Amino acid sequence: MGNNETQLTQTDGMNAVEEGMSFAELFNDEQLTVANVGDVVEGTVIGFSGSIAVIDIGDKSESEIPLNEFKSDGEAVEVNLGDIFDVFVERREAEGGLKLSREKAIGIKIWEGIATIHDQDETIPGRIDSRVKGGLSVDIGVPAFLPYSQIDLRPVKDLDSLIGQTFDFKVLKYNRKRNNVVISRRAILEEERNKLREQMRSTLEEGAIVSGSITNITDYGVFVDLGGLDGLCHITDLSWGRVSHPSKLFKVGEEIDVKVLKYDKETDKVSLGVKQLKADPWSIVEEKYPISSKAIGKVVSITDYGVFIELEEGVEGLVHVSEMSWSKKTKHPSKLVGVGDAIEIVVLNIDVDAKRISLGMKQLQPNPWDLVSENYPVGSIIEGNIKNITDFGIFIGIEEGIDGLIHVSDLSWTERIKHPSEKYSKGETIQAVVLKIDRENERFSLGIKQLTPDPWQAAVDTYPMGSTVEGKITNVTDFGIFVEVEDGIEGLVHVSEISKEKINSPVGMYTVGDTIETKVISVSPKDRKIGLSIKAMTTEPGEAGVEEYKKQKTASGPSTLGDLLKEEMGNQEKTQEPSQEEEEDNA
Repeated sequence: MGNNETQLTQTDGMNAVEEGMSFAELFNDEQLTVANVGDVVEGTVIGFSGSIAVIDIGDKSESEIPLNEFKSDGEAVEVNLGDIFDVFVERREAEGGLKLSREKAIGIKIWEGIATIHDQDETIPGRIDSRVKGGLSVDIGVPAFLPYSQIDLRPVKDLDSLIGQTFDFKVLKYNRKRNNVVISRRAILEEERNKLREQMRSTLEEGAIVSGSITNITDYGVFVDLGGLDGLCHITDLSWGRVSHPSKLFKVGEEIDVKVLKYDKETDKVSLGVKQLKADPWSIVEEKYPISSKAIGKVVSITDYGVFIELEEGVEGLVHVSEMSWSKKTKHPSKLVGVGDAIEIVVLNIDVDAKRISLGMKQLQPNPWDLVSENYPVGSIIEGNIKNITDFGIFIGIEEGIDGLIHVSDLSWTERIKHPSEKYSKGETIQAVVLKIDRENERFSLGIKQLTPDPWQAAVDTYPMGSTVEGKITNVTDFGIFVEVEDGIEGLVHVSEISKEKINSPVGMYTVGDTIETKVISVSPKDRKIGLSIKAMTTEPGEAGVEEYKKQKTASGPSTLGDLLKEEMGNQEKTQEPSQEEEEDNA
């Protein structure tokens, strides 16, 4: 109790109050000492008077403290008779009493403690109260300032989450006169980290499996605090499988196990791996997924050329677009499957060194080409819609995944067709004969002309050697006259077979559309040619043939050969195009 040589007990003070005794009656003046203004002394609550607590500090006069100094955060007064605590002697009143302050006594003690903690490099507990400019306000008995840079070893993104939490702090500097205290939590964390780092340096080694906390996530990997040392786990070492971004697998603050891949003690650089905690799945992929086996996988990516299937973590295969359907006109892969779909596939090929697996989807369905020969034997007649028309032919849809081609040369026995679109339209339903099936190359050849007999095959019997035929002139050229003996069958009267006399060119002598009689001198179904002759019609074939033609023309036109030539020369521009046989002869 201050500087009293003879101290009063708490019980003595309480008994005196209960018996209504005054200090003068209980003690004589020699027992009391005088407290000095500015001292911090112990006081005991010995009574209450209205809003005043009567305090005994061993002085000659009674001392008082307002009850509001004993209020907590609420309105209730927290003080009881007999409580002992430090008080600050503010002044001595004129009537002899002392003005005391409990709050100032607390403040003085706190500042003394702050000074001691600062000088001895100790820590002080504090509760974070609020955010202020440049940092946080912390209650350590008095308001203290915690700068942003001193909150943690790394920037804290969510400062509001710290409000209300209690931590230990270092006192960086203080000024009692200005009531200014700057504290640090980082300084404590750095000391702890340095201790752990020294310990880690002596125990960390390559190949070791350690635990750590993720402190940062970047595009190229995650940083892990191993306890004093930070290590980097590159994105390629996070998983045996595909990783689009590390944040898809981990979160900041998450505790994970890692394997030390490399440790440079001079630079304290540590390379870590997560996937190395498991065996490389490619080491057993040939055993687990033998060729021709079936498996279930998940679609993880879709491209124009196919889809990537994850069979398990770290093992992906490609289903090429050509292996998705038996149809040659496969739709875009995204039309058949979606990312995340679980699908069944067949293993087609494995390249362990390149870590590639070729997969197939269509192999799960019967190959329609396996049944083509059985369903459509050669010589049978099929019916289908025209799916496409090209310069070289017509494509007919037979069934799903099977198209047949009718080459332009198989459209007609006799007609000269420059382009199939001259006679056929897309979507039209037509019949055709199966000519050839190439299972290996998946080709289906059809023909339309084969629906009817080849007229040239019957030409030998229809037009025997020496027989006389009548036909219409279809074309007149320098080398001969083309005569249509029946629909689609033309014969050639070579210039040498027109007359016994030498004729350089029949142009101008004969008119397209006229009908003449000729004699068959040769027939070749293979070459599709019939040789005809005018001069062979009589003993004097040249003269008789020409004379007969003159007579036919006299009735309706010029009567002399010269007149005929003039007339025909004027009609040269009307000459028709050469036939297929003429083109072949020219070639």
